[in-house]
Amino acid sequence: MVRHRKQFTFGVVLSLSFFVILGVMFQPYFGGENAFHAADRLFSQISKGSSYFMKEMAEKSAAAKGNIVEVKLSVDSQLLQANMERILSTHGVTIRREGDGLHIKGDLGTILAAAVVDSDDMYYNRGEVVRQRYGVDERQVLFAWWKMLSLLNKELASQKQFSWAKLVKEIQKRAVEVGYNFYGIEPKSASEKAGILTFALIFYVLYTVWWGYAILMLFDGIGLEMKAGAKKEV
Repeated sequence: MVRHRKQFTFGVVLSLSFFVILGVMFQPYFGGENAFHAADRLFSQISKGSSYFMKEMAEKSAAAKGNIVEVKLSVDSQLLQANMERILSTHGVTIRREGDGLHIKGDLGTILAAAVVDSDDMYYNRGEVVRQRYGVDERQVLFAWWKMLSLLNKELASQKQFSWAKLVKEIQKRAVEVGYNFYGIEPKSASEKAGILTFALIFYVLYTVWWGYAILMLFDGIGLEMKAGAKKEV
């Protein structure tokens, strides 16, 4: 079956070495993690380091100071209602339960500024500060903010306050989501991790080519070749 022993042997060696390295990569030899988890953490750290918009969002929320909003937020979950009520009342928002939701009245700028402050604390992994501020788990606080701003965006849009609705959506995405998604991760800049980042990218390319070349040599060794098909006359 083997027609070109040299190419086939080379392909076997490449294949075996590929899987040996793959096995090593699954072991916790990289700071107590396997290579895939370590790489995921590295890219998350770099991504977090380039995703800080809290100062910009704080400045934008200040522009909404003095703008009083009055809306009803439809919230099915009793726990979420309680968390929203606790969070908003802490910041001077008037709240009353109304059917299946909350009727709120307060300064939009104050509401948004509070959301940014909590998101900033979570971004810098100060979850205990957020927890102590409301007596609620820090992740639940950020989720309550996310849901609250989502509902507030829809209500403001229905009231044709489109510019404020857009601002609410922006703070939801660039502050609350960033704070929640990157909580527990240490931010790093790409320049700070330039060496290991360069190595990881080069290794990824070479390792991919390695496997492709191994397959090529194996197929060549057993005599499989790609040839153009004969053109049929119609």
